[in-house]
Amino acid sequence: MHTRFDSIHIQGFRRLADVRLKLQPLNVIIGANGGGKTSLLEVFSLLSASAAGKLKESLSQLGGIDSCLTNLASIPKERAQGMAFDLNMSAPEMVYLNYQFQLNSHGIAYEITKEFLVEKQIRNSNDGVNRGTTRPSDEASTQEGTLLVHLGSDRRNVKYCDFQASPPKIVIPNWDYDFTESALSQVPNMFQQSEDFRKRLASSTHYHSLDVGPRAAVRLPQPMREARLPGKDGEDLVSCLYTLRETEPERFALIEAALRAAFPEFERLNFPPVAAGTLALTWKNRTSSNPFYMHQLSEGTLRFLWLVTLLQSPGLTAVTLIDEPEVSLHPELLALLADLLREASERTQLIIATHADRLVRFLKPSEIVTVDVSDDGAATFTRADELDLEKWLEDYTLDEVWRMGRMGGRA
Repeated sequence: MHTRFDSIHIQGFRRLADVRLKLQPLNVIIGANGGGKTSLLEVFSLLSASAAGKLKESLSQLGGIDSCLTNLASIPKERAQGMAFDLNMSAPEMVYLNYQFQLNSHGIAYEITKEFLVEKQIRNSNDGVNRGTTRPSDEASTQEGTLLVHLGSDRRNVKYCDFQASPPKIVIPNWDYDFTESALSQVPNMFQQSEDFRKRLASSTHYHSLDVGPRAAVRLPQPMREARLPGKDGEDLVSCLYTLRETEPERFALIEAALRAAFPEFERLNFPPVAAGTLALTWKNRTSSNPFYMHQLSEGTLRFLWLVTLLQSPGLTAVTLIDEPEVSLHPELLALLADLLREASERTQLIIATHADRLVRFLKPSEIVTVDVSDDGAATFTRADELDLEKWLEDYTLDEVWRMGRMGGRA
């Protein structure tokens, strides 16, 4: 991936009182229940919704801003009234983009108190890459190492910079601007870099545990339509697989190969029509005389089929968030799942929350982030490759090192 998010700084979101985290293509978050793993995924979902113009809706689904704010006795009351996010993204030509977004509680609602999207050249120094922390200003400059401010918002003072104009000029919104939504979500489409950043952040998709109940969408016939993703609830799984078989047979063959590696008796998938424009999906084993329909497959089989399809989908978004992908999977499938995650991370930035120590066995320290809770109740995040694990890994597998408490992230 040539462009991805490099780091995030979170303040004031539930247990994430003050968390800085470097981001890699594959990030598997491990830790005890209630430690803050899912909160990290929710932060990206919130930022994604904000970039898509759905901040108000997203906060409402989370129970309102007050239910999202840090509720720790150690945090001063004035600091506990807001949350702030600072996100860095690499870009071509030795440039990175920094996005700052701050919300505060305002009566029973919220107020966007600060928002900036700035661009800065990466400068080499004796200490490596200097990504800078200079406060944004309204001045546009093209000198190396100085800031280019794409948008800035200080409460109701909103400005955009039009770099296509000669010379670049500040634009103040003269359209129907919604102050309850982010400036990023309302950036003019012709401001290409800002719009590209917005699209990338807005596309981030959060997948929860798949519903595989008797009447779940994933078990039912589905319309014969083009689909590039299987859907959050598997509502497009059949359509997606059929689309891949017809348009990208090599990718469809990879999915079937993964299924054969996981289930040695598996032979092929078929798509019998059940009505005009509607397809079912059948699973044929070598040892069975008749194929199995979706409603006959086990929970684990169905979830693995959905995961494989998702991770091989050509429509993967810039960031893919998956909560507990190991649910219902046999431990022996987790080695294959780790390989699928690693391969998919070349096409999407993956953030995974898991409790499965067996999955950890098949990962690398650089792919793991441990979450611990400090004495004051705040979450702390540590990348496993920043710990001194080399000696331990000479004699133990990574999951054994975790179980022994050498990586943190235990109850």
